[in-house]
Amino acid sequence: MTFSRRQFVKGGITAFTWGFAAPQFLSELAFAQGGAARNLVVFYLNGGNDALSTLVPYGDADYYARRPTIGIPAGSVLQIGTDRGGNILGLHPALGGLKTIFDAGKLAVVQRTGYQNSSRSHFQGFDIYGTANPSDASGTGWLGRYLDTLPSPVDPLVGWNTSRETPKPLQARLVGVPSITNPATYSFASPNNGNDAVLERQTSQRISSHLPADRPHLAFVNSTAQAALGTLDRVATVATYRPSVTYPNTGLGQALQAVAGAMNRQIGTKVFWVTTGGFDTHANQNPVNGAYNTLMATMNNGLIAFYNDLKNQGMLDSTMVIVFSEFGRRITENGSNGTDHGAAGIMMAMGGLVRGGLYGTAAKLRQDPQNPGLENAAGDVRYETDFRSVYARVLDEWLGSNSVNILGADFRGGAPAIL
Repeated sequence: MTFSRRQFVKGGITAFTWGFAAPQFLSELAFAQGGAARNLVVFYLNGGNDALSTLVPYGDADYYARRPTIGIPAGSVLQIGTDRGGNILGLHPALGGLKTIFDAGKLAVVQRTGYQNSSRSHFQGFDIYGTANPSDASGTGWLGRYLDTLPSPVDPLVGWNTSRETPKPLQARLVGVPSITNPATYSFASPNNGNDAVLERQTSQRISSHLPADRPHLAFVNSTAQAALGTLDRVATVATYRPSVTYPNTGLGQALQAVAGAMNRQIGTKVFWVTTGGFDTHANQNPVNGAYNTLMATMNNGLIAFYNDLKNQGMLDSTMVIVFSEFGRRITENGSNGTDHGAAGIMMAMGGLVRGGLYGTAAKLRQDPQNPGLENAAGDVRYETDFRSVYARVLDEWLGSNSVNILGADFRGGAPAIL
């Protein structure tokens, strides 16, 4: 029986047993021309974000006709301009920080991203975005396939998952990713304290240093343990990071602070996974004090702190953040002042080298089955930009890889010029 390091190890270090893990994820990331390394942060909005409340078509009267209760008032929308279709658009009023980034030309908003026959299932939708394969979402992740192309030796800390479970996009055939939700608690777990715990760790390191060529399974276990133990001191330095700004005291804020700390301490991590939840807003999307306002404020406050910290630390040009959700939501509000699962949504990209602006065109929202921008009896926004074209741009121009080989087809022709 053969098995990969990823199959052997899942999650973060908890004990020196078959249950502990901190395996490998990525090897070096480089510029397309072999230049300096770049950081990629993948930010997932869990639950299906309501794109029409994030990027508001406030000039479309049908938006307010179909959302009489939850439509964002035109007077409070943060206006950001007109797309190539002549549609005037604005950000949710809680996204003042993102508007600042947009105005600086460092935030790209890609409208109507998705794929044909969008799944309304959270799990299948996430897996489709994760595998980049709408016809078969059971395989490895798009980033996982990228990871499998990288040469050995692989730094066991070159990737960082800030959530507890390894997400689908990062699942690979040969490599894995450590789950480090809090660098301050990422440590060698021992039932003892003080010198006894130190001696236990030293003993574990000595045991794992033995890699017998004639016993490959034992060599595999010991090499995995050795790699995991080798990450402890590097992660510990991240916990000492003192940012240049105050991050919000939220799960997202603390995750982004850890990401900035890992970059600043130069511990070798280059690809990060960050997520925030609550976007399954079937109810209470009141535009004044509803739950969606809180979601937008949480995202805004975390991202603007991260952006300013990176800028102050001179790391903005070497960092790219991509933001996505598993689907958009229906156009017409439901009876609970919310929105149900829909189709096309938006993706965003942020960073010092990002070409900011509005990409794609907003759909006209009139409730007409013949409306070409809508689908499902004019209940959903039809996708215009295949989400895989955004991936293609990231793979080719940020990670310096070959998107055709990794995605299994050529999506470069429709790729928005966000870089």
